[in-house]
Amino acid sequence: MVYGYMRQVPGFPHLTAQQSDILSFGLKKGLEIDKEVVEYATKNLPLDAREEFEDFLQTMQEGNTVIVSSFYILSDKVEELIKVINCMLSHSVNLWIVDANLLMNKETNMVDIFPLLNALRKEEKEKTNQIGRPKGSKSSSKFDIHQRKIITFLSEGMSVSAIARELDVSRSSLKDYIESRGIKELVDGAWMEMVTSKDVKNMDNIVLICPFEEARKAKEQKVL
Repeated sequence: MVYGYMRQVPGFPHLTAQQSDILSFGLKKGLEIDKEVVEYATKNLPLDAREEFEDFLQTMQEGNTVIVSSFYILSDKVEELIKVINCMLSHSVNLWIVDANLLMNKETNMVDIFPLLNALRKEEKEKTNQIGRPKGSKSSSKFDIHQRKIITFLSEGMSVSAIARELDVSRSSLKDYIESRGIKELVDGAWMEMVTSKDVKNMDNIVLICPFEEARKAKEQKVL
């Protein structure tokens, strides 16, 4: 199933523009859109308040494809995007980003994603008219030039201490940088680290589940 996902909220490109981008892209890639999904809202809601989007993510099955015109259609906040990516890839979904001509799946190289996330951070900062650094934004860091190496080292299983020694930098400063950029979460979560069970025999590898599923289970337990 191939979905064209669009989101209409104030400040976002009009639905017709998103639809045109998705359909044109589908024709170029030989992808036939089976279903168009539109999310409407009168304001840009936080991720945990977008119930229809959460429901859509829950319907995803292995092999599904989702096409969006731009990265920020999913969310214009980096921390939320990491969670959305985690959820889609946990369901083995193929995600196409039209304006970046980028396919994201479990085989995607992480170092190709971070430039898009960093660009989104800069756009988020430029949108505000506040004096000084907006609350929640991330300023540039001396570690930015090492970002590709940091991602690679973490993916290979190196500890923060080992990476700090390799780069000849402070461990505490490097740890703060990794945490503030959400790098560890993206490495450990979105690209699906497989955990082999040592206690249960004849059991397939256990895959991290979509975080929305955990939240939903918690809600259901409260109701009961």
